[in-house]
Amino acid sequence: MPFNHPAEDLCTHVATVLRAAGSSHAEAATVAENLVEANLHGHDSHGVGMLPRYVEAVFEGGLKPNSNVHIRLDTGTLLNLDGQRGYGQVIGEQAMRLGIDRAQQHGSCIMSLSNSHHLGRIGHFAEMAVAQGLVSLHFVNVLSRPVVAPFGGADGRYGTNPCCIGIPLAGRPPFLLDFATSRVAQGKMRVAFNEGQQVPPGTLIDELGRPTTDPAVVVLPQSNGLFGALMAFGEHKGYGLAVACELLGGALTGGGTWHKPTDPNVRTVLNGMLTILIDPAKLGTDIAFEQEALAFVDWLRAGPPGAGFDAVLIAGDPERSTRAQREVAGIHIDDQTWREIVAAGRKVNVDLPSP
Repeated sequence: MPFNHPAEDLCTHVATVLRAAGSSHAEAATVAENLVEANLHGHDSHGVGMLPRYVEAVFEGGLKPNSNVHIRLDTGTLLNLDGQRGYGQVIGEQAMRLGIDRAQQHGSCIMSLSNSHHLGRIGHFAEMAVAQGLVSLHFVNVLSRPVVAPFGGADGRYGTNPCCIGIPLAGRPPFLLDFATSRVAQGKMRVAFNEGQQVPPGTLIDELGRPTTDPAVVVLPQSNGLFGALMAFGEHKGYGLAVACELLGGALTGGGTWHKPTDPNVRTVLNGMLTILIDPAKLGTDIAFEQEALAFVDWLRAGPPGAGFDAVLIAGDPERSTRAQREVAGIHIDDQTWREIVAAGRKVNVDLPSP
């Protein structure tokens, strides 16, 4: 029978491995809690299944435990930050605290963050902002193996390049839009592969550019040593947004864009992120903003649900529902993913329970 892990137990196991890999107690706790939060929200692609890749990145030297964000430039309304290859869950929180403070002082802040290791679920950073009444926009690029094909292309040329927008709603849970610009996140392909599942048609192409439903093509090198690729969502529109994320999150932040051949042995994942924070109160539109935002959301929810749906939802609703369920039922980790986590623990002399 499948076993669901309590969130608290997962946090303990992951933090133990991270400490053994060199992290301080505080850093290990922050990263572990962030990964488990991703699982609780239903984003298993960004959850504890990332731990083996992090451990490998530490051994490679591409991930630097106990690093802190470095301020390159601070004009109040502009921040240029360097993540120094630290854990993105820690670097991202440090960066957001700086940006939120500046936006509260000045009404807005444009923050560029480069050279951070994998930031994880970007929605977490938007949640930090909306909790302070701020609007938050994030454009992210990925420096790692290119796994997404351009619209009209037949091989991977860039990463999943997430985009996220958080908007506070007075007295209500926020609007929280957080998505990869590929049709699905790369991590979901890892989960599907580990569970032995096929994926929906139109999601992938193989190493020869042919449509496929086999997630192995983007998880393991194929017979010719090449990988397949994910497709962009929304055809040319999603592709255009992905390019914008690369140019804003990579080029504008100074972190760099992807333009080199694939190296299947590299486990390091570096992110750049351009964040825009806005304080509606200092913009002078806060009262109208609250009224109109709630009126529009209420208007949406009042509509009749379509066939196959129980209600009209907004971005953030599915994650909140999943979290409520998993807090009670626990988090399912498939056996293969757990074996990989156990193996990662052994590399740093930590013994975790077998699946």
